[in-house]
Amino acid sequence: MEEIDPESLTEIAYGIFEIYFNRELHARGPYLFELVEQRINFESDVREIFGRFRDDYPVLAEALLLRFGGVEAIYAPIRAGEGVAPSKTTRMYWIVQDAPGPLARGLDDDQVGKWLIFIPAGKADEAWRKVRDGTVNGLLGISAKVSTAKPNPDSRDERSVIYVYTRDWADEADVMRVRERLRDLGFLERIGYKRNIETYRGEYSEEGKKVTYYSA
Repeated sequence: MEEIDPESLTEIAYGIFEIYFNRELHARGPYLFELVEQRINFESDVREIFGRFRDDYPVLAEALLLRFGGVEAIYAPIRAGEGVAPSKTTRMYWIVQDAPGPLARGLDDDQVGKWLIFIPAGKADEAWRKVRDGTVNGLLGISAKVSTAKPNPDSRDERSVIYVYTRDWADEADVMRVRERLRDLGFLERIGYKRNIETYRGEYSEEGKKVTYYSA
């Protein structure tokens, strides 16, 4: 069995911890972005949740401690915006925000699609806040995510991109409802909508080839 590269293990460990941390934190009430943007000290929460993470995933927790030196070194960048603001996030390729509710129930991933919003990297934080808040308030789709400042070798564009997901690409009324809400948030330029099934096939826009299912 091949050994995992320590740096790769750390990346995997941090990604799992980020999901674990956000889930545990939100179970207590606030979203992470609310604590960060309100400048609330939540180091005690990080320490407590990391302790649980260490119990559940000791190998991953030890990889993080070996890389960062201690919980305080994990906490400081989070409080500064890691995992909240795209421009300040360098440990993950994406920040994800799900809409409230049991969205996974009855969800057919092949039916899911997303609006793609490309924006200059310098305007990503403001644009993401609008989409994130709209998602949290149940005004948009089932989920949204934004690319971050971490260089992504798979990226085909120097701009930042926000995906706004809807449950069913065949439900044109709902797809266009989300598009109207995005207009209300200030995203007025024409954007494209892509189905997950094209993404899974590795189909991307090329000269003479169209992969967007809707454009509005």
